[in-house]
Amino acid sequence: MRKDIVDILACPMDKSPLELSVEEANGDEVIQGLLTCSKCGEKYPIEDRIPNLLPPEMRTGSAGQQSG
Repeated sequence: MRKDIVDILACPMDKSPLELSVEEANGDEVIQGLLTCSKCGEKYPIEDRIPNLLPPEMRTGSAGQQSG
């Protein structure tokens, strides 16, 4: 994710601005990090350059499939 994209992102829960914490970067590209909501404090991970902005209840594991 490019660092400047955080200016247009918002928390999916309450539409508040997100704050960027970079753990690993390559130039202007964030490879690993966190986006944190400035209002509710919810944290959204950035892994392999991809921000996961799914609500918390939808981020339960990487498989994402449940038996029905």
